[in-house]
Amino acid sequence: MQLTGNTILITGGSAGIGLAFAERFLKAGNKVIVCGRREEVLQQAEQQYPALITRVCDVENEAERIQLLDWVTTHYPEVNVLVNNAGIQQRLNVLTADAKNHWSDFSKEITINVEAPIHLSMLFASYFATQQNAAIVNVTSGLAFTPFVIAPIYSATKAALHSFTMSLRYQLEDTSIEVIEIAPPAVNTDLGGAGQHTQGEPLDAFADGMFEGLAAGKQEIGYGSSVDRLRMSRDDIDKYTKQMYDMTKGFLKS
Repeated sequence: MQLTGNTILITGGSAGIGLAFAERFLKAGNKVIVCGRREEVLQQAEQQYPALITRVCDVENEAERIQLLDWVTTHYPEVNVLVNNAGIQQRLNVLTADAKNHWSDFSKEITINVEAPIHLSMLFASYFATQQNAAIVNVTSGLAFTPFVIAPIYSATKAALHSFTMSLRYQLEDTSIEVIEIAPPAVNTDLGGAGQHTQGEPLDAFADGMFEGLAAGKQEIGYGSSVDRLRMSRDDIDKYTKQMYDMTKGFLKS
């Protein structure tokens, strides 16, 4: 992927990994548009990086995803990169989660993490195919390969997005569109709630590592512990998943 001269749309770009990506894309000489649900957080990001272009959009909402496509392609017709970064994570015990009365709380995770990036990829793909250089970058997770048992929906959504990204890459291989997967390990952000990932990789070091992968032309980019997980054998996946479960299963009893 070329790292300069692009017009880039990043979902969930007002904080965390998305904002770290936005900062680096700006410094590399790109026009960067970020969208998010909370206008006040977008305003804070714009104050921090005045060159940012911001747009309020709740990617959980189908109509707003279509409106985002129409708005971006109308106002920034040169747009050529989509970074599907928006995502949420919930930790839950399936035995105590109230799926009867509060299913919407859980289906939200599926919609934001799977439906939204798939829909946006399909919306933008035909438009990007008319550009000389384009890319769709899907942010999955190391948990797409080794599930985090106490975050079962999140892990499943990222596995689904990984599978879709592979299919998308093959379908678009004869077009101008590169399809790239970024699979983070745990990174020190507020994903899943403040304080949940304080033992994760430092955000800046992770974002720098991702850019090194992009510059090297990699199609799948891991960092830290997620590098090995991208190519683990099935036996190693089982061992790693069990090890992580043993370390965190106390959560399910609390």
